Amino acid sequence: MSSASEALVLIPARMAATRLPGKPLADIHGVPMIVHVWRRASEAKIGPVVVATDDAGIAEAVRAAGGEAVMTRADHENGSARIHEAVAILDPARRYDVIVNVQGDLPTIEPASVAACFAPLADSAVDIATIAAVIDRDEDRTNENVVKIVGSPLTEKRLRALYFTRATAPWGPGPLLHHIGLYAYRRAALDRYVALPPSTLEKREKLEQLRALEAGMRIDVALVDAVPLGVDTPADLERARALLAVPHGS
Repeated sequence: MSSASEALVLIPARMAATRLPGKPLADIHGVPMIVHVWRRASEAKIGPVVVATDDAGIAEAVRAAGGEAVMTRADHENGSARIHEAVAILDPARRYDVIVNVQGDLPTIEPASVAACFAPLADSAVDIATIAAVIDRDEDRTNENVVKIVGSPLTEKRLRALYFTRATAPWGPGPLLHHIGLYAYRRAALDRYVALPPSTLEKREKLEQLRALEAGMRIDVALVDAVPLGVDTPADLERARALLAVPHGS
């Protein structure tokens, strides 16, 4: 396997969700949610896709659907730490230079959005890439659960991230950008990130990507058209079932 034109795509998944217990295995039209995410990430066709989990039931569900899963420790502080362990298990020879982290609770993620996250790393100055979409609902502009990106435009569809916040920012007329929590890491950047202690702003905003910015790492953002539904509550799960009323790939 060569890393020149491919990424290693990892989907961290754990069962210990407080608002929706057993979330990765939640049934959406006869298919576990984690399998929907795996299928859509696979359709991005940017490299092999593996679910990284600490739960045998999740691994078994993914393998039963024809996917690959790797078992990791249960004590990771966040998904980035989990995928770092998984990468060491899956690719000890370091064939892959780019690692993409797709959240396991995004069953409606567009394959094109996964691919878009990979693109900014073509620029060797970029350490981490992520994606965002323009906020079009007024209530989302002030919703603390909708994370905003403040960035400096590089092209019409790409910017360099200056800050991430739960506040309504930046001030003044113009669009606001909804950060979608999907990351592509250069391998060395992932190594560096997980070795850093939690930062001041990371702890205050409860946003792990601020650790990288505070350490001087460069994060570029690709703009995409659609915000995928993040499933955190039973109500979200019902919305996902409605959005995916026709099982994907049928």
